[in-house]
Amino acid sequence: DVQLQASGGGLVRAGGSLRLSCAFSGSRFPDYAIGWFRQAPGKAREWVSCIRNSDGRTWHADSAKGRFTITSDNEALTTYLKMNNLKSEDTAVYYCAADGPYGTCGGFRREGYEPDYWGQGTLVTVSS
Repeated sequence: DVQLQASGGGLVRAGGSLRLSCAFSGSRFPDYAIGWFRQAPGKAREWVSCIRNSDGRTWHADSAKGRFTITSDNEALTTYLKMNNLKSEDTAVYYCAADGPYGTCGGFRREGYEPDYWGQGTLVTVSS
């Protein structure tokens, strides 16, 4: 079975950076798509970024484009979300999720989609 462990959240000033990690346990990590979602207080869950590990292709929500980078380390079985130029509106609980094996990122980008696996959340707080 697949388990995901998210970490790396914290308190950062606006304009600062954080790197979130999603540690994957299970088999066939390169065959999975890994995504990040976030949920701010009182708001609906929002998809942020996704990577298709099979070829490394990535997708980002408009709110993340140009500021966030998603990468995977197939040796460490970990996916990272590097967030730069953070804004107060980025404050949220961030969750990683996985689809697979043979996962793509197509589902993640659809509103209301439920990935196969979820990790626990990690809180990111951006102070202005």
